[in-house]
Amino acid sequence: MPTVSVGRDRLFEALGSTYSDEEFDELCFKFGIELDDITTEKAIQRKEKHLEEEGMEDDGETIYKIEVPANRYDLLCLEGLAQALRIFSGLDPIPTYEVANIGKDSMLEMRVKTETSKIRPYVVCAVLRGVTFDEARYNSFIDLQDRLHQNICRRRTLVAIGTHDLDTIEGPFTYEALPPSEISFVPLKQTKNFRADELMEFYKSDLKLKKFLHIIENSPVYPVIYDCKRTVLSLPPIINGAHSAISLETKNVFIECTATDLTKANIVLNTMVTMFSMYCERKFEVEPVKVTYSDGKSFVYPDLSIYNMNVPLSYITGIIGVQLPEDKVASLLHKMQLCAEKSVSEDKELKFVVSVPPTRSDVLHPCDVAEDVAIAYGYNEIPKRKPASLKPLPLSQFSDLIRTEIAMAGFTEVLTWILCSKKEISSMLNREEDNSAAIIADSRTSEFEVVRTSLMPGLLRTVGHNKDHPKPIKIFEVGDIVLLDGTNDVGAVNRRHVAALYCGANSGFELIHGLVDKIMEGNGTNFVSPGNSTGYYIERSEEPAFLQGRQASLIYKGNRIGTFGIVHPQVLKEFDIPDPCSFLELDMQSLL
Repeated sequence: MPTVSVGRDRLFEALGSTYSDEEFDELCFKFGIELDDITTEKAIQRKEKHLEEEGMEDDGETIYKIEVPANRYDLLCLEGLAQALRIFSGLDPIPTYEVANIGKDSMLEMRVKTETSKIRPYVVCAVLRGVTFDEARYNSFIDLQDRLHQNICRRRTLVAIGTHDLDTIEGPFTYEALPPSEISFVPLKQTKNFRADELMEFYKSDLKLKKFLHIIENSPVYPVIYDCKRTVLSLPPIINGAHSAISLETKNVFIECTATDLTKANIVLNTMVTMFSMYCERKFEVEPVKVTYSDGKSFVYPDLSIYNMNVPLSYITGIIGVQLPEDKVASLLHKMQLCAEKSVSEDKELKFVVSVPPTRSDVLHPCDVAEDVAIAYGYNEIPKRKPASLKPLPLSQFSDLIRTEIAMAGFTEVLTWILCSKKEISSMLNREEDNSAAIIADSRTSEFEVVRTSLMPGLLRTVGHNKDHPKPIKIFEVGDIVLLDGTNDVGAVNRRHVAALYCGANSGFELIHGLVDKIMEGNGTNFVSPGNSTGYYIERSEEPAFLQGRQASLIYKGNRIGTFGIVHPQVLKEFDIPDPCSFLELDMQSLL
């Protein structure tokens, strides 16, 4: 989880109270965050430079390092942290954020060109008017951008934030994508004019910015934002222009977020403006900006609207395990910045209409509301109890029954990796390349390239690594394989398989055939003549991983559900197994 460093004295000033370290640690725990470390600015600098510890008498301001949930973006700065703790402590009401009432014709406008769709297609904007910065507020404003870039923005790949002194630029603005040789400007903290391609080379030696260059450097066009006088505001996601840099004297801040993910761009923009609108002349008010795309569609940002969620009281108390009156639940939700109004559904069930503010983008489901109630109530206050017995899923029950049957036949269960190499499910099994396998993107090792489509490689690898073990080796595994499936919403499907392997000098077809009969009889299925769909039977198969003439397919109710037989000598050689092996693999789910 991200850690936020804040000055203790400034935090206590914002909270309006002074705490001992133990008292503040307790407050953090009650709110669901953690005081991770207490240090000083000089101690942090010494640690970064790997210097030895010195005397602590004059180490400067005390710094609190506070660990916050990864999805609580409103807690990534002192302003949001102090506001949340004050509301939790009952010192402040929940703020109401408003978008300034400005007609579309009077709004600042950002015009988006068609070419941006090739690299970063979205942009959202807003204006903070009449901001009052001091050094601490300014540093917090910059720090919040950095923390968002590292967190939800995924190191600027999804969203990049640009902030500008609005008084130095003039709208309407344009968001374009141009060849790098056509973009020229003076970047932030520089005095020399650079072309965009020259800038890429220049920043390859910059420790902070070089890690972002890969996002756009191989693209034929770079994103760029201009004002009406063709002054460059920024080259997202790399650097802003020096012309519009904000300072302590800045009064009006123009914020733009370019993105490949519009949802995250809106969350980032809302976080920036809600956290720092408290310093505006009109507190908690944000000026909107119209964004017009090349197809003529226009949108107004930011969207600070509150959305409502219906959550039954029984759902909340059922999850927490504590029966709470409705007034108590509403009060607890208020402490977590959620307004709740009681309502009665058509079936007379008491529920809450929970209003989720723009600062709480982490609240997506009623379970998030229940979690907030549990935090505000106090996890230590929830009585301990034994959970009610849960009925296992039919597939899990069946898996346990199959395990018992095979174990009673003298086989030992093993657990192997669900990931394997491509060759282990293809060439090492005498098979063509398996196009039904789910491939691991950017695999870090050749051993884990795909998700297994069979349990066979894992069991053979286990025997190959234990070939000196006394014979016979009798092992089995019950586990999932994964197959590509275009009809499934995630593009793949899990199937539960069972596989068994017998390795020994006298390993034969009849040994594994006997295990097949035991499994099927344990399932209450009778052996029938071929073509009969009331039970199971076997027929000749041509699976290349097995020896020709010593293998069979298992047919259950007219469907092929598995194969068994003697493993082909070439396959044994690939896995460095000197002894003959017989093998069985069935699709268990077909038996349910």
